[in-house]
Amino acid sequence: MSQDGAQGRYTGGTVGGGRYQLRDLLGEGGMASVHLAYDSVLDRNVAIKTLHTELGRESSFRERFRREAQAVAKLTHTNIVSVFDTGEDTLDGTTMPYIVMEYIEGKPLRSVLDADVAQYGAMPTAKALKITSDVLAALEVSHEMGLVHRDIKPGNVMMTKRDVVKVMDFGIARAMQSGVTSMTQTGMVVGTPQYLSPEQALGRGVDARSDLYSVGIMLFELLTGRLPFDADSPLAIAYAHVQEEPVAPSTINHSIPPAVDALVARALKKNPNERFPSAAAMRDEIERVAGTAHAAPSPVIAAAAPPPRDGSGVSSAVFPPVDQQAAPGPQGVQTPYQPGPYHTPYNAAPPAPTPAYQQPAPAYQTPPPMTPAPAPAPAAKSNKPVIMGSAVVAVLAVIGVIVAISLKSGGSDVKADPTPSHPVQQSATPQGGGTEGKFKDGDKTKTIDATKCTQATDSYNDKTKKNAPDFTYLYIDSVKQCFQAANWKYKVVFQDENLWGKGMVLAQNPIPGDTFDPNSTMTLTVSTGQAAS
Repeated sequence: MSQDGAQGRYTGGTVGGGRYQLRDLLGEGGMASVHLAYDSVLDRNVAIKTLHTELGRESSFRERFRREAQAVAKLTHTNIVSVFDTGEDTLDGTTMPYIVMEYIEGKPLRSVLDADVAQYGAMPTAKALKITSDVLAALEVSHEMGLVHRDIKPGNVMMTKRDVVKVMDFGIARAMQSGVTSMTQTGMVVGTPQYLSPEQALGRGVDARSDLYSVGIMLFELLTGRLPFDADSPLAIAYAHVQEEPVAPSTINHSIPPAVDALVARALKKNPNERFPSAAAMRDEIERVAGTAHAAPSPVIAAAAPPPRDGSGVSSAVFPPVDQQAAPGPQGVQTPYQPGPYHTPYNAAPPAPTPAYQQPAPAYQTPPPMTPAPAPAPAAKSNKPVIMGSAVVAVLAVIGVIVAISLKSGGSDVKADPTPSHPVQQSATPQGGGTEGKFKDGDKTKTIDATKCTQATDSYNDKTKKNAPDFTYLYIDSVKQCFQAANWKYKVVFQDENLWGKGMVLAQNPIPGDTFDPNSTMTLTVSTGQAAS
């Protein structure tokens, strides 16, 4: 076997003890290469994905990937690429994980879109909605089994010769998300920046609604031939996902009906609670508006369509020109050197601002419209605080984009004994260091039903383990009752912040959806309601 390059693109040779003969290279991405292969046992062609060398070195990732591949193998649906086998092989002295998948004779959705763009300027609306509906059908099945894709994009969707949609690469992004420890040091990002949900860009936990955001991005691209958010760097793209609103697709493709504009707008809400609640709900809406789409003419691309949102408005506010007086930022953008409200929780009043570097990861809500604050009056003052504040915000944003796994609980301002000594351990409520104006109560209406714990789903591979429910941004009293009903152990650590408010769960370990032993102790990071001092 020969190896082309440093990342593990192998040509020729075999894997699986000689069973699978690697042939043509079908494609490659940031994490893996895909080969056409021959299964000598069952006399059929298959597709084999070989993970790149740097991933193969991570034993924790290999184990996580193996478990996720087993879970994906249980997904049986017309619109999902089947997984037949998984394993590891040693090639040139390096361990290389691989998965054996159904071989699809067809083209990637990216190629189909490129052909339509060349012919029409964009994909016809009815065709785009049909493909999106089929992708949602695949996600409906995976979400029911607790598996979030995390990397929906045209490159992960295949079209057969009979125009059947096939979604692939389930499980790889999830394995990257929570099975890797040292990957963050390599600067690898989970998912593709142009399709990341705001919560992914901020390093927060994700659920099914994150996939629906990515589907909305993909639908926008199919309808218009371009992305709603794009820029020269992942950081700028992340800014755009978190801060900026996309234009309506009809401003680019005039043939798109208003109902389709509304559908895309809902899928691309910054607040997950404002998106479609499930893949099934979004699919039902597509079917409802499909009638108007069938009556739509061929794409009519605007001669002077608005450019993609590229985060430039935010970046210009965060990085003001050196040695120049700072100008007011654009509407809706909070600059580090202007007074004004910070991003607030959903339907919450703005809290008093706290230093950016002491806040938890920023909320991913759309900031309320605001009038730009006036520029500081010219004076013979040093602009060093401005530059330092800008650098702090920039560092925070970089961390949010580059983090390849969900933020774990803890931090320098966490106060608790990490070693549990009894089933329920809770540290005493700390005294906040802020003033009354920097204190905020949590929302006690944010609760969880105790059945989420007592009826938690079993792990796919080990029935003695459970999949962790999502306790984030819920009030701690309700969460405690859930734990007590299931007789689970937990410990609480506190973190100063007044964005979500006292008693709100900011993070959990294990993260939502991860497998955990009910006899172990889960850590809950809870807000004190006090601004970080």
